[in-house]
Amino acid sequence: MFLENTVNPEGQCGWIEVICGSMFSGKTEELIRRLKRAQIAKQKVEIFKPTVDTRYDDENIVSHNENSIASTAVPAAANIRILADTCDVVGIDEAQFFDDGIVRVCNDLANRGVRVIVAGLDMDYKGNPFGPMPALMATAEYVTKVHAVCTRTGNLANYSHRTAGGDQLVELGEKDFYEPLSRAAFYKEMKK
Repeated sequence: MFLENTVNPEGQCGWIEVICGSMFSGKTEELIRRLKRAQIAKQKVEIFKPTVDTRYDDENIVSHNENSIASTAVPAAANIRILADTCDVVGIDEAQFFDDGIVRVCNDLANRGVRVIVAGLDMDYKGNPFGPMPALMATAEYVTKVHAVCTRTGNLANYSHRTAGGDQLVELGEKDFYEPLSRAAFYKEMKK
């Protein structure tokens, strides 16, 4: 992952922060909070999301609580490197939908002195690690795992159980397609 020597001329490195968890756990809300604080600090911030994510808005990143921040939708991770050339802070939402190149892009940006904040689902609806998220979590300096509340037990939920839709890995949806479940509730549901 760190094959290129891309450290900025001052010798300063940035870092990667990953915010992960299940659906409805507040990942995007936390991402927006961190990015708005960087904007208040007058840092140059660029924010990206995958073009596939059109649930609330084609361009803006929007949380389930309807908090939003302007972003640029991109079709592939490589676009981020090009568009984030002069940034202090880069935010990336729904990282699990990007290709594996997102890991190298984030590391290259951090090596150039950029603070990279990434949010995404750490597990898919089957409870398996999701896309590039495990590699991002492994190379990040900071990982924050947030939890939803289980709709069945009231305990902490870290699984996104699909209640409708097909068997394809990516199925965009909200509360009409998914519910957050605790470990016990999720495994009980999987045995059915």
